[in-house]
Amino acid sequence: MWSSKRSTDKTELEKKVLRLVDANFNRVREGLRVCEDVFRFLFDDEEIVDRFKQVRHSCSKLILAFPVTYREIVAMRDSRGDVGKKSYIADKKKCDWNDLITSNLKRSEEGFRVLEEACKVIAPKKSKNFQELRFRLYELEKEVFKRI
Repeated sequence: MWSSKRSTDKTELEKKVLRLVDANFNRVREGLRVCEDVFRFLFDDEEIVDRFKQVRHSCSKLILAFPVTYREIVAMRDSRGDVGKKSYIADKKKCDWNDLITSNLKRSEEGFRVLEEACKVIAPKKSKNFQELRFRLYELEKEVFKRI
């Protein structure tokens, strides 16, 4: 699917796929960063912070080793034209720290799953790497809930 063409020469499908990768990469990193900072500043748990950071950095390394550059991925971003950006679900109950951590862990796990599945089509050798990160996050999630 990927060619050595410049991003301006990409097909519409390639552009859309890069948007999907970009959105889910951001979803994963943002969710992990929220959890990392909660454990850093609220719980002072250096071990958990380091584990979140390792997963986040591993994800970044995978994206940076993609068959296209990160610059090309970002160039296809279309935040204004995103048909899903208005779908905001307002929580009816008051959120607590457990809810915040849970929602951000799930956000990251789901993003990893999308990247894993998309890679089966666009970069098959990367798919297993995203699966491994997703399972690392499942184990981290288990450890997190033992501590709070």
